[in-house]
Amino acid sequence: MTTTTTGTTKVYRVYIKATPQAIWDAITKPEWTRQYGYQCLAEFDLRPGGRYRALALPEHRESGMPEVPVEGEVIEVDPPVRLVQTWRPTWLDEPATRLTYEIAERANGVTSLTVIHELGDAPQTMAQVNGQVESAGGGWPEVLSDLKTLLETGKPLYA
Repeated sequence: MTTTTTGTTKVYRVYIKATPQAIWDAITKPEWTRQYGYQCLAEFDLRPGGRYRALALPEHRESGMPEVPVEGEVIEVDPPVRLVQTWRPTWLDEPATRLTYEIAERANGVTSLTVIHELGDAPQTMAQVNGQVESAGGGWPEVLSDLKTLLETGKPLYA
């Protein structure tokens, strides 16, 4: 996986042996998002202006996570190649950031997934997504590694 920083924009790229549709589904369908990363259930209204919410599992809520840890609004939808949305952790007092997923089919069954996170005036969110907050997991690098492992092996990284 590669990570690039330009000012307050972070770019993460990972190559996955999966179809663009499989990656799209893993990003947008709750039955997939439940299996990797922070294991929240994604709730997307996949149209411009539609709502995005990540819903915490009961065991996460019991440990103090809010019912809706991340919320946002869908800006652009072009399945299965591009999704643009806002993204805001609800426990932080910061503005929403802009998150773009770009999915590109390559050769031999490999697809690149590029995540572009424009973090603007959200330094706490940047620290979280970079994996720099001790008790908050590994951020995008860990989530994308887990997604890759799940799609390629059928099991999440920490199975």
